[in-house]
Amino acid sequence: MEVAGSAAVLARTPPMKASRTAIEIEQHYRVEIELAERLRAAPREQRLGLYGEVYDELFRRVPTHPQLTRKVSDAERAAAVAVRMAGLRPFIEPDTVFLEVGAGDGSFTLAVAELARHCYALDVSSEILSGVRHPKVETVLSDGCSVPVPPNSVTLAYSNQVMEHIHPDDALEQLRNLFAALAPGGSYVCVTPNRLNGPHDVSMFFDPVARGFHLKEYTVTELEQLFRSVGFARVRVYPRIFRRNVRVPLVLLKTFERGLALLPRGLRRRLGQTAAAKNLLSPLVRGIK
Repeated sequence: MEVAGSAAVLARTPPMKASRTAIEIEQHYRVEIELAERLRAAPREQRLGLYGEVYDELFRRVPTHPQLTRKVSDAERAAAVAVRMAGLRPFIEPDTVFLEVGAGDGSFTLAVAELARHCYALDVSSEILSGVRHPKVETVLSDGCSVPVPPNSVTLAYSNQVMEHIHPDDALEQLRNLFAALAPGGSYVCVTPNRLNGPHDVSMFFDPVARGFHLKEYTVTELEQLFRSVGFARVRVYPRIFRRNVRVPLVLLKTFERGLALLPRGLRRRLGQTAAAKNLLSPLVRGIK
């Protein structure tokens, strides 16, 4: 594999990444590819214990990683929560039992707790969940696949930028476990980057497809197939249009994806990176049990 030169990497680096040099980005890339290949090659019984280990190693070996160096103010964090809440708010009722997969510091789950009856904050790290405290929020530790909550109890499950980080086999198993956790008529809302305008991890500067810690990026069409394969009766999509998530016929997004996939990669990426296309390609995907 030929790695792009420093000048080429800098030319493709978005402004928010400009604080890192091309050498630092390339070093991040090489380390992440190495660790991602370790995850991809590991048998399932080893892989489930590796997720936390490889991320810890990445952060040790790449001290310039944006997650370590980016400073997020309380105002920026609140604004990000507000954007996510705007999309999910129509599905939250006073009797909602909510589950967030990959809850992290719990900031979004805590916001939902002000509206819902009960919430589960699920993550693979007990340390990151340690600061999540609210009378209506229960923290849940997962191995990356398991969803250890009572079956048929959750009315609304949600994940944001999580599914792409999980091995495809584990993602399918997790989806089955989420389906089992949902009450009849319950929903799972998933937000994940689209392969057609990716890759979206550090390999964006070097490769045509994700090779880093985005172990698989999905199209909306692929997500629908996965959702239906585990038993979801209906799948609906809500792209962001004029600052609102609006339900559109699934067939329209699938047709758009088919057309985009036929274009040469360079043109597909340029069109896919326009604001309108990005909104269409990464909608809220809602599976209803």
